Amino acid sequence: MMFLLLLSSVPSPRAKLLMPAVLWMALQLLMVTVTAFPVALPGCPEACGSITVPYPFGFQHGCYHAGFNLTCDETRHPPKLLLGDGVEVDDISLAASTVRVQSKITTFSWSYGNLTAQTANNRSAVKPSIDSSGLWYGGLTGTGMQLSVSTEHNVFVAIGCNFIAYLVANPDSAGGQEYVSACAALCDKSFPAPGDTSCSGVGCCRTPIAQALPAYGVQFKDLDQTDGGPSTHRPSVSAFIVDREWFSGINVSAMQNNTFGDSGSYIYGSHQHQHTSPKSITSVPTVLEWWLDLQRDRDLVVLDPHSGSALRCISLNSVAVETSGDISCNCSDGYEGNPYFVHGCQDIDECLQPDVYPCLHETCINMPGTYRCSAKKSIISLPGIITVIAISAGFGLLLSLLGVAQITNKLKQRKAKKLRQKFFKKNQGLLLQQLISSNKDIAERTRIFSLEELEQATNKFDHNRILGGGGHGTVYKGILSDQHVVAIKKAKIVVQREIEQFINEVVILSQTNHRNVVKLFGCCLETEVPLLVYEFISNGTLSFHLHGQSENPFSWKDRLRIALETARAIAYLHSAASISVYHRDIKCANILLTDTLTAKVSDFGASRSIAIDETGILTAVQGTYGYLDPEYYYTSRLTEKSDVYSFGVILAELLTRLTPVFSSHSSEVTSLASHFVSLIRDNRLSDILDTQIVDEGGGDDAEAVARLAEACLSLKGEERPTMRQVETTLEDVLNSKVNLSSQITRVNQNARNDQSYKESIGGEGTRLYSLEKEFIQSSEIPR
Repeated sequence: MMFLLLLSSVPSPRAKLLMPAVLWMALQLLMVTVTAFPVALPGCPEACGSITVPYPFGFQHGCYHAGFNLTCDETRHPPKLLLGDGVEVDDISLAASTVRVQSKITTFSWSYGNLTAQTANNRSAVKPSIDSSGLWYGGLTGTGMQLSVSTEHNVFVAIGCNFIAYLVANPDSAGGQEYVSACAALCDKSFPAPGDTSCSGVGCCRTPIAQALPAYGVQFKDLDQTDGGPSTHRPSVSAFIVDREWFSGINVSAMQNNTFGDSGSYIYGSHQHQHTSPKSITSVPTVLEWWLDLQRDRDLVVLDPHSGSALRCISLNSVAVETSGDISCNCSDGYEGNPYFVHGCQDIDECLQPDVYPCLHETCINMPGTYRCSAKKSIISLPGIITVIAISAGFGLLLSLLGVAQITNKLKQRKAKKLRQKFFKKNQGLLLQQLISSNKDIAERTRIFSLEELEQATNKFDHNRILGGGGHGTVYKGILSDQHVVAIKKAKIVVQREIEQFINEVVILSQTNHRNVVKLFGCCLETEVPLLVYEFISNGTLSFHLHGQSENPFSWKDRLRIALETARAIAYLHSAASISVYHRDIKCANILLTDTLTAKVSDFGASRSIAIDETGILTAVQGTYGYLDPEYYYTSRLTEKSDVYSFGVILAELLTRLTPVFSSHSSEVTSLASHFVSLIRDNRLSDILDTQIVDEGGGDDAEAVARLAEACLSLKGEERPTMRQVETTLEDVLNSKVNLSSQITRVNQNARNDQSYKESIGGEGTRLYSLEKEFIQSSEIPR
């Protein structure tokens, strides 16, 4: 009875002292359990079936914000929460600003197309083909909600035999298509193998998604070179966007059985494959991101009266994070709840936390957003020897528990310290320390950061600090203790090769000093994969401005200047740096731009340093499809002319604003390098030149740059100019000093004469390799 009375109210400090320790800890746990923070508006349902529905979402009139309305189908048992045109919702997260839904699987079947009367009964004369395209909307159409596929949480997966699957941005755009992701799935006589969970390209492939969009086009390219026949039965092809955490282990095997199982049996070559698993999976979990719009949802975001300029959400004790006009909300430190309505963020009573009593031997006093500890007042009382013994025993037990917790915490800290030291040695931290201490110039430019410093700079690598990333890692915006803004690269996966690339980048950039090469401030070696700290470049990549949706495209003069600055950086790496460096991955995505459009060459993970007396080295082929030097690809011999070829592709992009691989009018995937050289040799530059350059009167300069790009894209490395010659030519063009009739002769005067150049044109044209063949081969290139 006394225990029930104690539970009716929060005990006073005096009662806490008299209460046995075990009883007090049980009371704390019970009170935290019954504490609940608001989720929905007052009077509104907080869940549909087992799914919690927090505001601004809702499914009853007056219970949701405009554009965030859902449907609760209570005719099902249990009830189902639906988004848009019938897409089932699995979970809604306010903290991560995500919605997890069940999106449909896109399936395409093989067919014989339109058979003529002569071939209808003789299918052996016709090769089966696959429907070439489709759409992936994820059920987002018509919702009015601001949603997009999360590139961090999802991957693009395709299952089937002998095809390339493409994920396309803006599939309905008349201005051309942009490839977001692509992967190839191949089969041989031994596939499919039961229970395979790798999805590594044999019957199943997966790849990250480069752009967060609400919808995509799905395209396929057949790679099967065998002829069809009346007995040939190829399995259908499935493609879907799926939560990367869900798509692992047994789920990979289930999805492969789901695709191949509907065939029963099929014949590949002379081998027949049997599958009996029924096709029953029609949807997979997909993670979508949602956000507020600064204009449309202005009623949920207000100015913070304390700062006068910073934004906060409508709830008191909340913060708003703004990124390019998009807003997400969170409760302030010390508060929990829903920041999207008034009084949604409520104070956390730290004094009732079940894991640890925060004030140890003092009295804990809760305060708004925090707490304070006050010394306990002595109680002078003689309740008898039994009471004294009971209180002493209670305190003894409590102190013992606290002591065990303190010892455990110290052991954890010591273990974490040893682990950081282990990673430091494994990541060659001692070698880097020696390099810094022995070279004064390097010591002034490069420092070794502690993990604690970088966690503090990024708010423990908060999701809202992410600037971008891809398959190799994520880049965070960080603010150091001296208020210096930096970019911090953190790898997503732990592979020894990735670690070696990170360390290679540290060694090269620590010895490099040029205004057009991104600066490396230092690194952290206390994690399993090193963290790199760069200068913060705020204006994105050249690739985004050329091929993205920039409202103000660069002028021709700006493009020329960016090309010249990039050429200066590469020429410096080749011939003026303290150690010669071949970059090996020159591309528009690795050229960053400052607010003043100054070019900065970045990403040296694949670069190689070269001895003074060396002209090339044999190495495993690395690079990016569309930029890769064909001579390097076929010989594995890396030279400075490999970077020259990649730079030639960039010049072609600046002249045409086409991507290195694009779709031609005949819907064929075309290499920009080969197409550009072909048009230049036919004197048809105007067919591919960006019209903005012509409108600005840059035709003569553009022709000079086009001839320079043609020289850089020669298939033979010895016929290409050096980067120093490229730099000089671009300076002449920018200063309007170039002579069009003699430019190519000048930049190549040490490599070939006019006659040998003409002879090489005919032979070179016959060596232009097939794009499909290059894709299949270069799909194995690491970068």
